[in-house]
Amino acid sequence: MIEPGRGGAYLALFSEIGLILFVTTLGGSLLGYWIDRQVGSLPVFVVIGLLLGLAAGARLVYRLITRFLKRD
Repeated sequence: MIEPGRGGAYLALFSEIGLILFVTTLGGSLLGYWIDRQVGSLPVFVVIGLLLGLAAGARLVYRLITRFLKRD
């Protein structure tokens, strides 16, 4: 259960998690798409960029949550 007065902190945390995952995944995919357009091998670098974006997002979310729990 959420302690009184902490709802805003959890709302900010979950919003930031969603934003981090969205930006890193989209950024990795778009970068991979751009590389594919330059090289001419469409699906290869999009998938690589997607996976790298997801990995970067997961790492950032992990760091964010550990910092949040240390403060708590």
